[in-house]
Amino acid sequence: MIIGITGTLGAGKGTVVKYLVEKHGFTHYSVRAYLEEEIRRRNLPNNRDTMTMVANELRAQNGPGYIVEQLMLRATEQSGDAVIESIRSVGEAEFLRAHGAHLWAVDADVKVRYERIVARASATDAISYEKFVGDENREFFNSDPNKQNISGVVAMADVTINNDGTADELFAHVEEILSSLS
Repeated sequence: MIIGITGTLGAGKGTVVKYLVEKHGFTHYSVRAYLEEEIRRRNLPNNRDTMTMVANELRAQNGPGYIVEQLMLRATEQSGDAVIESIRSVGEAEFLRAHGAHLWAVDADVKVRYERIVARASATDAISYEKFVGDENREFFNSDPNKQNISGVVAMADVTINNDGTADELFAHVEEILSSLS
């Protein structure tokens, strides 16, 4: 089984992925890690703006589903269940769907999400609340198929997981969804 994970910034996509990996043996394929490889190769600064620019360039040059196509190729070369994290464009979601993958969305209240990204303190998360909201707005709606359109991808999801509660509540929801797929 292959699951693509999408959702709003800081909603808990990584927490769902970590749970699937640790509790169910999924192999993790990360859009962020793929883009960070490309950013290092180009010797660019590692921040959200660069990540967005590189992702948009790769999609424009190679097609709207390109990044996920590359990760899906890696996933299908391995055996077993896989989770691809951070589906951002409609083309990526369409590619997953066309290849039998499930698409899950994760969401939470914006203030809760901002607190989470500040706490995780990654290189791309050291930003003000205003920049956080601006980044999300920039990535949320877009008619260009090569750019992020989180709202369009979330609308395509098979399920949406609300992550305003505790980790145990989140994991219980994941278990319910997995049970419905077997």
